Amino acid sequence: MGKLDPIYSEFDTEEEAEAHDKWFRAQVEAALASTEPDTPHDQVMAEIDAIIEKHRAAQARLGG
Repeated sequence: MGKLDPIYSEFDTEEEAEAHDKWFRAQVEAALASTEPDTPHDQVMAEIDAIIEKHRAAQARLGG
């Protein structure tokens, strides 16, 4: 298998692309099969907002 065109793929080779695809599909299958409770959208967004604010505050302290 050869090299991939960087315009069309983030991977250097077909082997890398296939390995990533295999890994990604396994992650999706595991997520679909998971019995863990879902996290509500509002909770996730609140957590992300807190992370963003933490980093903004740190940047402000550094003068950025």
